[in-house]
Amino acid sequence: MADFKLHCFALSGNSYKVVLFFALAGIEWESIFVDYLGGETRTEEWRKTINEQGEAPVLEHGQTKISQSGVILDYLAEVTGQFGAQTAEERRDIMRWILFDNHKFTSYYATLRFMYGLQKSGETPVVEFLRLRAKAAYAIVDEHLAHRAFMVGERLTIADLSLAGYVFMPEDTGIDHGAFPAIAAWKDRISSMPGWRHPYDLMPGPTSL
Repeated sequence: MADFKLHCFALSGNSYKVVLFFALAGIEWESIFVDYLGGETRTEEWRKTINEQGEAPVLEHGQTKISQSGVILDYLAEVTGQFGAQTAEERRDIMRWILFDNHKFTSYYATLRFMYGLQKSGETPVVEFLRLRAKAAYAIVDEHLAHRAFMVGERLTIADLSLAGYVFMPEDTGIDHGAFPAIAAWKDRISSMPGWRHPYDLMPGPTSL
C-alpha cells in the first residue's frame, strides 16, 4: 500500500504539481479521484472530512492531511529529502517563487485556460484581462529562466514543480508560447527527465468539461 494518497483529478494543474513530484521522485502514490465537475468539493460532507476550503489537491500521509499545493510540495520535500532547499537562502527563494506562482503565474493562466480553453467562452473582456496578466507573469519567469536552467539553485526544486502545474496542459489559451523561449526550453528540460509523464496520463478523471 502506498504511503502517500492524493485527492486529485486530471483537469487540475494544482494536482499535477504534486503528482509530478511523485513521478520525478519515483515515489509510489495512490490517487483518490475527486469529482470536481460533479460538485463533490462543494458538498458539506467533503468539506467536513477532506478539506474545509473546498479545494483539491489534498495529500494524506499517515495521520497527516494537507491541502494547498505549495504547502504539500514543501512537506514532500521535507519528508522525502528531494527537490528541496539546501540553504536557508534557497528556501526563501523557493517560497518566493511558489508564492509568485500561486498569486500570478498559475492563478491568471489557470482561470484563462478554464474559461477560454475548457468552457470555450470566446473572446470577452474578462478573457482579455486574464490573458494580459498571464502574459505579464510569463514574461517575468521567461526572463528569469533566460539566465539559468531552473528557477532556484541550477537544479530542479519544488519552485519549478509549482510553476510547472499548468504549462503542460494542452488547452488553447490564445497565448503565443513562442514568445517565451526560455520557458519552452525549461519545459523541455523537465519533460526529458526520467519519470515525466503528461498530466492526463498521470491523474484520474475526464479531460474535458
